[in-house]
Amino acid sequence: MSEALEHPLAAAIKPLLEAVGATEVTLDEARPDDVVLEWDGRAAIAVRLPHLSSALDRLLAEMARQFDGRPLAELDRYEKQRVVALLEERGAFTVRHGVETVASALGVSRFTVYNYLNRQDGSKG
Repeated sequence: MSEALEHPLAAAIKPLLEAVGATEVTLDEARPDDVVLEWDGRAAIAVRLPHLSSALDRLLAEMARQFDGRPLAELDRYEKQRVVALLEERGAFTVRHGVETVASALGVSRFTVYNYLNRQDGSKG
């Protein structure tokens, strides 16, 4: 194992990296789009962020965990509406094809997801 990956900063941020789907890389492996983290004023490790498409998959998996690990398509209508509300709060519908991906995971049509989103907008005002 390299010195950078044994750094105390790497251990400290490991839960965060796992939660967002990022990976740590050594400074030698860092690419221009990686985020370099410093420790005591010196570069310590680099973090490679995930692609947005995989972020939506992780959000959907998190939703399933929040609903007792049940497949999202098996949730009742109220639970599906709650999932859509939670996903919107997390920005899931800013990802290209987000509505289609969520609709597929929930076992509903795109039209239904849009209805759930519109229902939320109506209740906010």
